[in-house]
Amino acid sequence: MELRIELESQAQRLELFGPADSHLRILKNAMGVQITARNGSIILAGEEALVHRTAEIIDQMQRRLLQRKHLTEADVKELLSLSGGIKPQTERNDIIEVYSNKRIIEPFTPGQLRYIETMLKNDMTFCIGPAGTGKTYLAVAVAVSMLKKKHIRKIVLARPAVEAGERLGFLPGDLHAKVNPYLRPLFDSLEGMMEFVQMRKFMEMDIIEVIPLAFMRGRTFNEAIVICDEAQNTTVSQMLMFLTRLGRESKMIITGDITQTDLEKGQISGLVDAIRRLRDIAGIGVVELKRADIVRHKLVHKIVQAYDQNKKES
Repeated sequence: MELRIELESQAQRLELFGPADSHLRILKNAMGVQITARNGSIILAGEEALVHRTAEIIDQMQRRLLQRKHLTEADVKELLSLSGGIKPQTERNDIIEVYSNKRIIEPFTPGQLRYIETMLKNDMTFCIGPAGTGKTYLAVAVAVSMLKKKHIRKIVLARPAVEAGERLGFLPGDLHAKVNPYLRPLFDSLEGMMEFVQMRKFMEMDIIEVIPLAFMRGRTFNEAIVICDEAQNTTVSQMLMFLTRLGRESKMIITGDITQTDLEKGQISGLVDAIRRLRDIAGIGVVELKRADIVRHKLVHKIVQAYDQNKKES
């Protein structure tokens, strides 16, 4: 049979095809189909089952390219391995399934892989690292994946509502208007993993709850994943309050960047204090992501490096 695939991004055509069409040659040799690139599309010809499998791999290549902004020969071979096109060298269990079928969520660095493994292994995980390392995004992805697989019944996302004391009364508007600017990054992470209508439905059903940290006092969360983001801005007492909300069959993930603490001078970060006290307890994992784990725009890595250098010189 013959199948034509229209490319999603003409601008990234060369990156998709590889140097001198090397990526297409890898596919052709592995799958045993004819592949022709023509006028912004790819034409596949061969046995029907192989053509459809090759088309699925090309779709995955396009999605990975859109996500990572680059595609390597190793990426193509990895996708072939996962599809059964060639014998996989190792069995992978690090690809995170979410509700959206438009994205592949997976670790880009060894540090991120270690982070995912730690979250799955432990009931409580602390993760620290600079901006852009995927601390919050991967935590939300693991939570959504576990919800989809029905390993948990609820996701709770919390943040300190203001930098150093949650003084919501000084902000204009009702409660939603007051806290929304602080919780927006958590909504952004969720929106990449499920359709907006589904996210809204889950929130209406209280399956997903996004709340300021102060509103967690007195509660216990069972069969849930509870995530505390920007935890470097918690006080010691706030962190203790949060950690003791852990209920049966639940997990907690606490993330933050300890180099960007906004607490008042002299106050100890609850995140730093908790890691110091708890890191050697069984069932609690601690992961520190580095500059090498930054996966945002390449300039973010250079910006973090420049500021770190400035700190060393001052």
